[in-house]
Amino acid sequence: MTPAQLRAFCTVVRLGSVKAAAVELGVSEAAVSLHIGKLRKEFGDQLVSRTGSGLAFTPGGLRLAGRASEILGLQDRTVWEIKAAGQGRRLLHIAASALFAEHAATGLMDLFASRADDLELQLSVEHPGRFASLLADRSVDVAVGPKQRDLPASMLAKPFLKYEVVAVVAPDHPLAGRPVTPVALRGQEWFLGPSAAGSEGVICDTLRSIGVPEANQRIFQSEAAALEETKRTTHGVTLAVQFAVAGDLREGRLVKLDGPGLRGQGVWTAQTLSDASPTAQELMRFISSPRAIQAMMRGAGAKIGRFRPSVHVTLWS
Repeated sequence: MTPAQLRAFCTVVRLGSVKAAAVELGVSEAAVSLHIGKLRKEFGDQLVSRTGSGLAFTPGGLRLAGRASEILGLQDRTVWEIKAAGQGRRLLHIAASALFAEHAATGLMDLFASRADDLELQLSVEHPGRFASLLADRSVDVAVGPKQRDLPASMLAKPFLKYEVVAVVAPDHPLAGRPVTPVALRGQEWFLGPSAAGSEGVICDTLRSIGVPEANQRIFQSEAAALEETKRTTHGVTLAVQFAVAGDLREGRLVKLDGPGLRGQGVWTAQTLSDASPTAQELMRFISSPRAIQAMMRGAGAKIGRFRPSVHVTLWS
């Protein structure tokens, strides 16, 4: 396992395409495929497969995506910090849950970064269970996602945006338009984003409440890819943030299922150290402002690649 192999795999995961990964890395498609093939052979695992709407991962592929990105991210962050320090620039590193990163972080980071010319932002998508340790080690400045239980006294938490998760299907799905029970849903195929791969958060809580077996869950590289797969099939179910799919529901491209346990309530919370840097404290104040909330809601569904600030993405660490 080499850094080149890990970087090729992570780039394919992030961009969802061997061709796009080859262009970004400046190599041939054959070279990218060769790197991934060697990883498959070394681990004895298919790692990733293609569907009509994106990539789906084996459990091993999902874990490798997180570990590889973590390794490469530490290398890239070290190089960046050394260069930034020499240029007198400020760096704010934000860790976010996958759900917040995809649906709300774009607008927040874009607006906050526009307030100062000397400010650089980095975003890493992390498992919420790691928030406390990342903050304690000062590996990140602010963590955004579900509020952590038993938060240490040295850390502050600020809830700032409520959201609702709903179960949706394509309009011609057999369950569309009628009340459904958890028993009926357990046998369905579920198309889910990376937030379903963890153990915390409203998506995981809703899946546990319904009792969806892991064998019926297909994890895609993004919530958007899971939604697209749901739209194009007659047998898939997904969980989606209400404000992110409002347009699809209004235009009839998706239908909301009605039944017990099919709605989950969540609150995104910003967390930082009580003695955090002035820049982190500024973000904690700004994140609940009307302008920030509007920017986050308006940026719903945007891809991470649209960020204007400098962004480093670590998937599913």
